[in-house]
Amino acid sequence: MSEPVVLQAEGLAKAFGGVKAVDGVSFKVEAGRLLALIGPNGAGKTTCFNMLNGQLKPDAGRVTLGGRDITGLAPREVWALGVGRTFQITATFASMTVRENVQMALLSHHGQAWRLFGRAREAHMSEANRLLEQVGMLAQAERACGVLAYGDLKRVELAVALANAPKLLLMDEPTAGMAPRERIALMELTARIAREQGIAVLFTEHDMDVVFAHADRIIVLDRGRLIADGKAEDVRANPAVQAVYLGAGSTFGAH
Repeated sequence: MSEPVVLQAEGLAKAFGGVKAVDGVSFKVEAGRLLALIGPNGAGKTTCFNMLNGQLKPDAGRVTLGGRDITGLAPREVWALGVGRTFQITATFASMTVRENVQMALLSHHGQAWRLFGRAREAHMSEANRLLEQVGMLAQAERACGVLAYGDLKRVELAVALANAPKLLLMDEPTAGMAPRERIALMELTARIAREQGIAVLFTEHDMDVVFAHADRIIVLDRGRLIADGKAEDVRANPAVQAVYLGAGSTFGAH
């Protein structure tokens, strides 16, 4: 039995100054699945992401989350409906501890932002600890984020995103700047949590080893258009992908 569809994009389009950044793109992501969105620089990946989480309003098309139309909603509204996001550059508060960063996200999720001015350090501590344990960062809960290794910061950012209890997780270059071993560990962790909790994951990634090792499905954009959608072996063998994305003679994702 197939998993329920969490995210559905239908005919998304966005132009800037007459240039079509995204041109009629459709795809879906199911619960507990990882979908990789790849393509050369300028393919439209970031524009596509920004339409999904409300930073950009599509010129055409629609986005549904669990069957609910969220097209054109503000980022805050999209987030509140269960869409988490991690960024290429980590977005944590350097002077705050690891636990406090997660507590901040939990306060926001529970609609208690007013408590930031009160005894925020005591709020949702057990829930924060549970999330940190999930990502392997509980032992460093008291450390300031500003002194963490980059790979550990990425784990904290994942815990912050999970604090929103997301149905969908958007990950923009999740392994950028990480050592190869850290990349594998982070994506294995993400995949395990996604499957255990039924979270749909859409991620962009330049490291093809990461893409082919962890994505259940891959979609490829070129100049705003979708040129491939399928499993790793199908995308790897696709002549259009090889020609546009890789160049002739490439051993795309073969190792």
